[in-house]
Amino acid sequence: MPELSDFPEPAMIDVNGVKLEVFEAGQENAGNPIVLCHGWPEHAFTWRHQVPDLAAAGYHVIVPNQRGYGNSSRPTDVAAYDIEHLTGDLVALLDHYGYDDATFIGHDWGANVVWGTTLLHPSCVRKVIALSLPYQERGDQPWVEMLEQMLGDDYYFVHFNRHPGVADAVLDENTEQFLRNMYRKSEPPAPPELSMINVARAEEPRGEPLMSDEELSVFVSAFESSGFTGSINWYRNLDRNWHLLADVDPIIQQPALMIYGDRDPIPKSPSLTTFVPNADEISLDCGHWIQEEKPEETTRAILNWLHQ
Repeated sequence: MPELSDFPEPAMIDVNGVKLEVFEAGQENAGNPIVLCHGWPEHAFTWRHQVPDLAAAGYHVIVPNQRGYGNSSRPTDVAAYDIEHLTGDLVALLDHYGYDDATFIGHDWGANVVWGTTLLHPSCVRKVIALSLPYQERGDQPWVEMLEQMLGDDYYFVHFNRHPGVADAVLDENTEQFLRNMYRKSEPPAPPELSMINVARAEEPRGEPLMSDEELSVFVSAFESSGFTGSINWYRNLDRNWHLLADVDPIIQQPALMIYGDRDPIPKSPSLTTFVPNADEISLDCGHWIQEEKPEETTRAILNWLHQ
């Protein structure tokens, strides 16, 4: 189990009109970059179990707090968090290090950004590894509109869009309780019938804790400083992203690995290889927070696939 002191110290890097807080390891492995992208409501620290082993395996490991998170920039314009900006940050980060391309690994929302980077900047992506969130087919209907019809106004994707600022304020007021309730083993981060406001106020969370109080304090401190609005603004661009991807070739040709958690509420994709024909799929016996709940198994799966 890594100690908090083992996680690299960050650097602030100017890219794409923002500053990103970036953690690095394996700088001696120049020429073999791997970029790790966190999800919501997370932090670069979510990859603490994988970073040392990836560096030891010969990779230059680059782990940004993406815009809206940690000490990275938090633009006030909601549209500054669309998929063009988020993927543009990653491509600019490669430029900063002098790389033409890299392997990208993403969990949850980070997986969505990695898929988006591969669609919008295919020459910059060598390989793709996604945890929890499979490739999302664009479909004929904007995503928030579709989810509203399927799951109603209280579903958090919809609520974030239809009631701007409401959930942000509640999560900001209940940061520690919300994160403590979210980070549970083998349990859905939020039951479909509950909004994030309910999760933030719940006094009896489901399942056992995912991490120690010391580890949790890293996430709590970061969100108490940044607030939640920047990260929630990613959700407020879902329909904008749907429009931005209208004319993009939807087929991803790069080799890809999809890692599912068998107890994750996010469903497995029945059509993954239709859109990602060179994808391999594996499942681990865990919930949504795959790389934290099953750290050794996740790292082993990543390295075995990369080295096959």
